Parts: sequence; structure tokens; C-alpha cells
Amino acid sequence: MFFLAAVMVQIPFRINGQIRVDVKKKVVNQTNTRANRNADQAISKGLDEIENSIKGTDKKEDEKEKGTQATKETETPVESKAEEQPILQTYSNYDFIAGEKVIFYDDFSQVNVGDFPAGWNTNGSGEVVTTNLHDGKWFKIKGSESRVVPEITYLLPDNFTIEFDVIPQKNSKGGDSNSHKWGFYILNTPDIVKSFYGSAYNGIAFNFGHTAGYNTRWSEQTTPSLGGTNSDLVAKEEPDTKYHISVWVQKTRIRLYQNENKVWDLPRALSSTIKLNSWRLYGGEPMITNFRVAVGAPDMRSKLITEGKLISYGIYFDVNKDVVKPESYGTLKGIAAILTENPDVRVKIIGHTDSDGADPANLELSKRRGASVKDALVKNFSIDASRLESDGKGETEPVAQNDIPVNKALNRRVEFIKL
Repeated sequence: MFFLAAVMVQIPFRINGQIRVDVKKKVVNQTNTRANRNADQAISKGLDEIENSIKGTDKKEDEKEKGTQATKETETPVESKAEEQPILQTYSNYDFIAGEKVIFYDDFSQVNVGDFPAGWNTNGSGEVVTTNLHDGKWFKIKGSESRVVPEITYLLPDNFTIEFDVIPQKNSKGGDSNSHKWGFYILNTPDIVKSFYGSAYNGIAFNFGHTAGYNTRWSEQTTPSLGGTNSDLVAKEEPDTKYHISVWVQKTRIRLYQNENKVWDLPRALSSTIKLNSWRLYGGEPMITNFRVAVGAPDMRSKLITEGKLISYGIYFDVNKDVVKPESYGTLKGIAAILTENPDVRVKIIGHTDSDGADPANLELSKRRGASVKDALVKNFSIDASRLESDGKGETEPVAQNDIPVNKALNRRVEFIKL
């Protein structure tokens, strides 16, 4: 009321003619209008401040969420990091080529976790396990003095290859920095039981861990014993890290590769008369899987150019995946060399799977694998894409029954058909 009275006193007015103006009423209306407008502005300003405050909070929350998401996307869990796939090109000096036909294979996929796998024997203990670091099932040797051997009853030929994945483990008793040392022997033994003991063999032993070394032992005088070490960082191994071991035997010559690196190439390490018939793992409690033995030195040139069909067991994929693994490099390089030397040859690349899983999924997977091999030859070896076709047959054309691991391994193959 004081505000209204003050306004009324300060505003002059005049009545002209018949026009009468109710000044008091008009002042009241104007005052109410301005008061309402000022109130609206004050309320609007207040609401703006509240809204901006909310938006600011939301923005902060959004930024926080984005930051958290970015952290989630940039931070690599141990499991993912451990499974990082090396690119194919890192194996450019890798000349290993797997044998022509698989005669032994075990990925322990048919063994229950916690069981000792059939087809193997030991003087200690072991069990099949899974790990958060790597896919699949792994055979873990338990006990630093345990020796593990396969139950096989045949002599190995002059030419064969052995491959497997291994994760060194520090033994359960602890120990020094070399407690994850483990050994791999290829040997001739009179029987499995005797092969458990260190001195009862002829053959070659490789050891890995803090350093790596080898030694040979032969009962015949014409084959001298050899030995050596490799303390280079290439041959050293760390616990809880996966390595791919490849061994290539050609009569008296033996080559061993760790991942993409050739660790040893020994032209006269093996006997020309004592035939090897077994292998064993020893010490360090390692975990192994994908143990593959294949025989015969593949004559890829003759198979592809002369016979018109090359079946390859040296091109690898992880289970249910279509990415060519880098240890396929040696085989791909050999095939690429043949195609380069025969520029008029065109080839169809066909993927094949075993019968595990649904038929449509296997068919699609095999097609993707064939396309991946084609892509690898084009991108890594500069083969003209117009010379290559790809396809997949899934599980429809098996070469063995899909019953045991070694037969399934025979069905998982890549074929190159000359067009």
C-alpha cells in the first residue's frame, strides 16, 4: 500500500472534455501488470537457475559416465590382453611347415575338468583345467617332478612335426625365479614306465624357463652327445604367458621354434639309426593344449601343380573363429611362392570343419575361413585376388569319422584346388 500511495502522489493527470479517466483504477492495473511481469521474470530466472543446475549436474554425470565408459573402453583386462592376436606379418621369418598328415592330436575338449586325460600317463599327477587367461581346456601337470607321456605304440618316421601351446607355471612349492622351468623331450624308450626316469632314454631334451637349453643322449657311439644353451631373451619364458612351440624333424636335423622365433636349428642332433617313439613333458607344472603331431614333409608344389589338389593342415584358426593364426605363416608363404612361380595358375580355397556345432554355423564358418585365407594371400604375399576364389563346405565332406580328437583334426583343413 505504501508503494501504491507513492505512485499516486507523483503522477499528474488532467481531464479533457467529456473523457473521464479513472486514474486510481488505471494505476492499480498498471501496477499489478508490472508486478506480475517482474514476478514472472523472477520466477523464470529462478527456474532457469534450477534448470541450469540440473543440466550441470546431468552434464557432469554424462561426462563422468563418458569418462567411465572411455576408461572401460581403453583399459584392457588381463584376459583380453593375454588373448591379443599377433599379426600375421610378425611371423615373416617363420619358415615352419607342419607335416602332411595329423597322426596325434589332443586339445582335451572331450575331457571333464578335473580329470586326468585318457591317452596319457604319468608318474605323478595332473588334471584338465580352464583358465581366465586363455580359451579352451588345458592339461596341467602337477608336481615339479612329474613326467607326462602319451600312450602311443608306434615309431615316428624320419620326417614329422610336433606343435603345442604351453603356459609355464611356477611350481606349487614356490622357489626361485626359475621355478617355472619345464622340459620337453623327444625320445626312444623301451617302454612307457621306463620313460619316466631321466636316464632311461635315447633322444633330445629341451628345457625352458629363466634360460633355455638342450642336450642329447645316445647309446650308440656313432652319434655324439650334444648340448647347448640359449640365454637370449627370445628363448626365455615367463610364467602365466602362452607360447606356441613348434618342432620340425627331418631325419637327423631338428629345428625348434618358440612363437615366431627359431631357437635352434641342429643339423646332426638326431640319430640316423635309433628311431624316436615318444615324447614327454617334465617339471615346472606347465599347462599344455592343442598338442599336434603330423608326419611327412609336404610336397606342396607337386600336390597343387601336378595333382591339382593340396590339402593343408598347416593353416590354423581358433575354435569357432575365422582369423588366420600367425603360426600359419610358413605354410602360406610356401603356397604363395608356388603361385608366384606359376602366374597362370588360378586356385579355389575351400574351408572344411569338423562336425562339432550346428551344420549351418559350420558351413558359414568354413566359408569365412576360406575367405580369410584368400585375404591373407592377397594382403601379405601380394597374390592377385583375381587368381583366387574361396568357398566352404562345412562338415559335409569329412575325410575321417568325427569321433575322436585326431579324426576331428583331420577334418579341420583347408584345400587348394587348381582351376
